[in-house]
Amino acid sequence: MSGDTFFKQLDEQFAKDFYTREPSELAEYGKDWTKVFLPNPCAIAFPRSAIEVSKLVKLCVKNKVAIVPSGGRTGLAGGAVAPNGEIVLSLKRMNKMQPVNPTSLTVRVEAGAVTQAVHEHCAPEGLTWPVDFASKGSSTIGGNISTNAGGVKVIRYGLTRNWVLGLQVVTMNGDIIEFNGDLEKNNSGTDLRQLFIGTEGTLGIITEATLKLARLPGELDVFFFGLKSIPDVLKLFTEARRGPFTLNAFETFTDNCLKAVLNHRKMYSPLTSDSPCYVLMEVERATTSASKNEVENWLASLFDRELVCDGVLAQTPREATDIWTLREGIAESLAAINMNHKHDVSVPIAKLEPFIAELSQSLKQTYKQFNAFVFGHIGDGNLHFNVVKPNDMSKEDFLKNMSFIDQDLFKLIQKYSGSVSAEHGIGLLKKKALHYTRTSVEMVYLKSIKKVFDPENLLNPGKIFDL
Repeated sequence: MSGDTFFKQLDEQFAKDFYTREPSELAEYGKDWTKVFLPNPCAIAFPRSAIEVSKLVKLCVKNKVAIVPSGGRTGLAGGAVAPNGEIVLSLKRMNKMQPVNPTSLTVRVEAGAVTQAVHEHCAPEGLTWPVDFASKGSSTIGGNISTNAGGVKVIRYGLTRNWVLGLQVVTMNGDIIEFNGDLEKNNSGTDLRQLFIGTEGTLGIITEATLKLARLPGELDVFFFGLKSIPDVLKLFTEARRGPFTLNAFETFTDNCLKAVLNHRKMYSPLTSDSPCYVLMEVERATTSASKNEVENWLASLFDRELVCDGVLAQTPREATDIWTLREGIAESLAAINMNHKHDVSVPIAKLEPFIAELSQSLKQTYKQFNAFVFGHIGDGNLHFNVVKPNDMSKEDFLKNMSFIDQDLFKLIQKYSGSVSAEHGIGLLKKKALHYTRTSVEMVYLKSIKKVFDPENLLNPGKIFDL
């Protein structure tokens, strides 16, 4: 069928405001934060219910029109980009949240609900959905689930999949399926719910989710330390694991990352001296004076043993927020300098030290003309590795050099049994690097699963791998 026929059927079956072809909307909803791929969708659809999603899917299959599911579009791998005339299915209007159940510690929400809105919805009950990251004000639940998002609290709470009890999914034949419902225990064969978590919207469209909740943390302490080296960062991490508190977050970044944020945000460092690298640590402890004394003694021991060079404990909520800004403002600050080449990789925690040492040596010897910015979630082995384009280098030469860095980096990741993508997914950006992480045997099974759920290859086609 022709495109005209498809849009005529859309007009006949849906309300007037169901979709748009307005150029500015196509440009906005056809892309994500990757800024590498040009958007070229044919239309943007805004369903209000799973029933409307089902109707649209059936119509798209009938007319052989590809679909790109879209949430907050905060991904950095091109997973929500529509570059080839697809229709973007935005879950923006599907953002309802049901009342929190304080007995089961769950809440049912639609996929378009914004992460921060879910946090605020649950807070009056003393509860939270403990998946948290810098983009929480824009990211949506459906996108978080589709990418199995991590964020800054993984060390304590784990990945998104740990906090999803049930899913409602629309498949490519238009079925609306409930997976697991509100069950805590369901040992009745393959858990199909897990197939849709982390598969970047390539197997089905998530429309609702039952989320597991945790109690809001109690007394929080936020520390900021200066350290001499990455090995010292890892030693501090080991000490923090044994500390008299519960570790919520353990973030690290290099000195050039800190300077970029301070310059961009017009802030001052909370420390009195510079260090090669820094650690932001958030912990939860008991509110007793005894607990406070234990933490103070633990801190004193760090300085006695010269494990840290400098350090500060936030004394007010504002100071804690400012310290967190030093970490969460890195990506934005680097983007303000010049064009960025980004990597989001992971290796087993036990292999972090030799991996970082070998990576640093490679950069110094082979790519010393580039300024590498390293930051990440040491507690889960996830590092963000960014290179900023020098002012005197053309975009073409920069990208050519980055392709060589990529190959060296991916080979190193493979050597240390790591992943080319820790939390942003594969999307379009890292398809060619997938073989460094996935074996040929795995790829056969992954493609077979895709063909079962999407035999026409119309759902987010070309993402993760090609069929």
